[in-house]
Amino acid sequence: MGITAPGMGSNLDVNSIVSQLMAVERQPLALLDRREADYQAKLSAYGTLKGALAAFQTAMQGLADPARFQAATTSVADTSILTAATNSMGKAVPGSYSVEVQQLAQQQKIRSEGFASTNSTVGSGTLTIQYGNYDSGLNTFTLNNAKPAQTLTIDPANNTLSGVRDAINAANIGVSATIINDGSSNRLVLTAKDAGAASSIKIIASDDDGVDLDNAGLSQLAFDPTAAAGSGKNLTQVQAAQDAKFQIDGIAISKNSNTITDAIEGVTLNLLKNNAGTPTILDVARNTTGVKASVDAFVKSFNAVNQTLADLSSYNTVANKGGALQGDSAALSIQRWLRATVSAATGSTSGAAGSFTSLSQIGVAFQKDGSLALDSTRLQAAMDAGFDQIASLFAANGKSTDSLIAYSGATGKTAAGNYAVTIAQLATTGSLTGSQAAGLTITAGINDRIDITADGVAASITLAAGIYASADALAAEVQSKLNGAASLTAAGSSVVVSQSGGVLAISSARYGSASSVTVTGGNGAGNLLGASPITTVGADVAGTINGVAALGTGQTLTSMAGTASEGLSLIIKGGLLGTRGVVDFSRGSADRLNKLAGDLLTADGILASRVDGLAGSIKTIDRRQEVFHRRMATIEARYRAQFTALDTMLSSLNQTSQFLTQQLATLPKNNS
Repeated sequence: MGITAPGMGSNLDVNSIVSQLMAVERQPLALLDRREADYQAKLSAYGTLKGALAAFQTAMQGLADPARFQAATTSVADTSILTAATNSMGKAVPGSYSVEVQQLAQQQKIRSEGFASTNSTVGSGTLTIQYGNYDSGLNTFTLNNAKPAQTLTIDPANNTLSGVRDAINAANIGVSATIINDGSSNRLVLTAKDAGAASSIKIIASDDDGVDLDNAGLSQLAFDPTAAAGSGKNLTQVQAAQDAKFQIDGIAISKNSNTITDAIEGVTLNLLKNNAGTPTILDVARNTTGVKASVDAFVKSFNAVNQTLADLSSYNTVANKGGALQGDSAALSIQRWLRATVSAATGSTSGAAGSFTSLSQIGVAFQKDGSLALDSTRLQAAMDAGFDQIASLFAANGKSTDSLIAYSGATGKTAAGNYAVTIAQLATTGSLTGSQAAGLTITAGINDRIDITADGVAASITLAAGIYASADALAAEVQSKLNGAASLTAAGSSVVVSQSGGVLAISSARYGSASSVTVTGGNGAGNLLGASPITTVGADVAGTINGVAALGTGQTLTSMAGTASEGLSLIIKGGLLGTRGVVDFSRGSADRLNKLAGDLLTADGILASRVDGLAGSIKTIDRRQEVFHRRMATIEARYRAQFTALDTMLSSLNQTSQFLTQQLATLPKNNS
């Protein structure tokens, strides 16, 4: 069979003809390609917009913190005496203070007598470490109820000097242990981890053999500061525990640490050395520089997202080209919402004289191009006139007219407004009160154990045996052991044990209906609390916010859903029942812009809807293109078949023509 190709027989350019015809057929495909490219450009533009809005939301989250606009700065004339810094609560009040440090806080250190080597056997048994305050004048040791006693077991596996050291350090019980070699012997040195007079140490040693000799076995480490040397006081004090003592403006202050957070509200002091007789000056001033930086950051963050929107949605006259989202209703709506949120009234809703209600009052205003600009002079004037009011222009903030009602928080659904508060019931704690005076004699294995459930958490404790000097001393022991129970500590629960007329009362530190204390067993329950102790369950706070009953949980009162104040949380610390004033809740611009950006970026928000729609359109075009390509292949095959047939037919006709021409040429010519 001969080799053939389109046009070989007829000189017909079949390939060119088919290509030109297919170019015409493919014109609708070019339209689909342009439409897909347009959709892809919009999809990319929305991705850029989402990124800009996410960065904007992050900036607004930070600027919605009231502390950013209420900060203060500190300066100390002599920083070798102390340093100072404002804390994150933003409550420091400007002022100048005279500070005189008379004594630094320090930890107690005690040491043992010398041992021949670190491997010398000390003894086996238990060491119970108690913390409290030793009064050398009265020679008394008062337990620190906030720091429960800790008991450590020393067994034959770790009964050497180094073993005791390692066991103490591994137990993490508020005391560190080291061994110091003095050249002839090895001494165990114990140091309280916490400074302060109330962290003095008392060590009770109990030897395994049951014979607690003063200078033998584990009793060599006993330390009772009230006892005579060698009679339960077998360690030597190297450094006494003491509080920091200082004066602020002539007011004497004593603290258990050299880092003080509650002497001057909103200011943390770090005492470094004594300057008795030569006070230094501490100045606290408003941090106007920080506020200016925060307001400037707000303006820059808004302008950044506003510029992104402008670039994506406007027409560039220089490049003669429109943005990918030019005329897009979603982009225009977002731009309009952002500007409206900034322009809307904000700040305090009370209308009090001197309160700010718009950003323009502090120098933040729109320009002709839609951007924001900051007038620093006007901002400074606003800070001079009402520094404390600026935070409400940016952050969600609540202020109560009642000092015993504190704003705790709000949700995105809480509307700005003034809300009246009425209290029908104050929160209380659960308690367990004995039915008779507690017995002061505790005997090991007889009446030394009690099982308690506090706030739903079970705890079993064993009291130190002995005859207690008073009901207060016994109450301190019970509280110390309960608050040291692992189960209560893990659950974050604690109790307060008190006595009245010798009758013990155990109260939960938690407020509300979840607060309770019950006795569940133990051989010492009857001795401590009597046969019929009285259990009182705690109560939640109850009242109304804006005239509608609110949800009480402990001391927290929260507005119910479906109300204007929905999600508003207040802490009711005490006070009288009845009408308790109002809470002025406001939403600043940064807070509202943060919420707006969050709503725009949600999975069901306008951006997600647009992106999903574009992605769906692109998939539809892809399917249409696929169908179109298949149809083009069929059409091209048909064209090629038709023109190939035409070529074949023309070739045949050409051959016939050539044959006839040849035949006619052979015919005899007519000469007549």
